[in-house]
Amino acid sequence: MIESYLPILVFIVMAMAIGIVPLLAGFLLAPHRPDHEKLTAYECGFEAFEDSRMQFDVRYYLIAILFIIFDLEIAFLFPWAIVLDEIGLFGFAAMGIFIGVLLVGFLYEWKKGALEWE
Repeated sequence: MIESYLPILVFIVMAMAIGIVPLLAGFLLAPHRPDHEKLTAYECGFEAFEDSRMQFDVRYYLIAILFIIFDLEIAFLFPWAIVLDEIGLFGFAAMGIFIGVLLVGFLYEWKKGALEWE
């Protein structure tokens, strides 16, 4: 019984070795010469000028909502289109309601100006 699990154990050990050995090799073999320039925070080639805990612009969140809207729509439209013949009019109406809710979200994004690029 336990012999049947031996290949799985070998696979897990090999996978862990493939992940851990390069990391250890990097830590052990790489030169370690820290200096002030290496230890400073890097932001696009110039010094950091604001606190890292600053608030994001609301447009970031609007674009994230827009991504979720289109991602959900595509994720549900493909399976729905495949079984459309089987689910009939009820499935068509349910998807219409779903698309309507997503359309409301899209119109909100449009009204807030998330589609305007500066």
